Amino acid sequence: MEAKAFSRKDTRCVYMETLRAYLDRKHEEISLLNGCLRRPLALPPANSVPAIVNQKFQLAAALKAQHALDHWASTETAWAEKKDFYSGPFHFRYGYQRADLTVSGPPIYPVLSALPPSVSQRTIYANSGMAAIAAMLSALERLRTPVEIVALPGSYGETLELIEDHAGNLKLLPAGKVPALRSHPESLRILWMDCCVAAAQFRQVMSFCARSFDLVLFDTTGLRTGSGRVRRVLNWAFGESVPVILLRSHTKLDSLGVEYGRLGSAVLLGDRKWRLGNRTMLEDLAQHAADALRLFGGAAIPAHFPPFVGSGSYVTLNGRRIAAMLRNSRRTAARLMTALPGVREFTHGSMSRSRPVGR
Repeated sequence: MEAKAFSRKDTRCVYMETLRAYLDRKHEEISLLNGCLRRPLALPPANSVPAIVNQKFQLAAALKAQHALDHWASTETAWAEKKDFYSGPFHFRYGYQRADLTVSGPPIYPVLSALPPSVSQRTIYANSGMAAIAAMLSALERLRTPVEIVALPGSYGETLELIEDHAGNLKLLPAGKVPALRSHPESLRILWMDCCVAAAQFRQVMSFCARSFDLVLFDTTGLRTGSGRVRRVLNWAFGESVPVILLRSHTKLDSLGVEYGRLGSAVLLGDRKWRLGNRTMLEDLAQHAADALRLFGGAAIPAHFPPFVGSGSYVTLNGRRIAAMLRNSRRTAARLMTALPGVREFTHGSMSRSRPVGR
């Protein structure tokens, strides 16, 4: 397959926003949430951070209550005659206890709309980001073949713990100590990408030959869905016919900062002819992951899909919100790093002491 390059928009660094600009932006977010109600709430102007937070959580509660009242016969067990319903742009179909849940909705990552028709796309929703990751690891376990997972230092600690302590057939390797030969002639080698890694480490990965790996798993949590890193990873992997799975936790980051509901996803991408190690089809791996979510109780709950996702206003406001979070947290982290030796900065700006890869 010939890789298709994605366009890249020019981005410029802007200074930290003023309080007035912050309040104006939050008023727009509140108006978007309020507009999803059949009977919008009469809310007084919120001119402080606590007032903004109160109104957002009040609106989230009202939206969830509206959803429950509208779909009281189709909540977690669809026992009524009607077998499908909607939440904003999302369309659901399922039967008993969501065992056969299918979700149709807007693509999670805007860049996916530019993929050629030959690329297969399947999105699997889970009840959290870690549930989506666990389901994919369980699917890899079912392949009954040795799997080597190459992870960069700085990857999310709980993910590394899950791989090391709860995946018997998976071997975690630090990126700086990857042997030239695989541990087993038929083993699969997988690259674990994480949004938490520093920019220099990300560039290092992009210098690798993608064909050194059979699959790329990319946790995009902490990045906006339109991040250039997503586009770069897809261009890099698809240029060498390597499939990609994009994993994400949507709580808060994609819910305009409110606890609307726990939601995770895995988007499996690859040409329909590609196989993992010339054996397993990507669709088989997707089905194994879907079965794991169903059997382990990790399936998504329809009530957790935000009705405000998908509109042009949402995309703009959420992008501005995430950009402000990145900008402010990175500036804060830069100052803290000068005063607190031994800490490092995650890509999304949080501070943490490193967990070693491969204990």
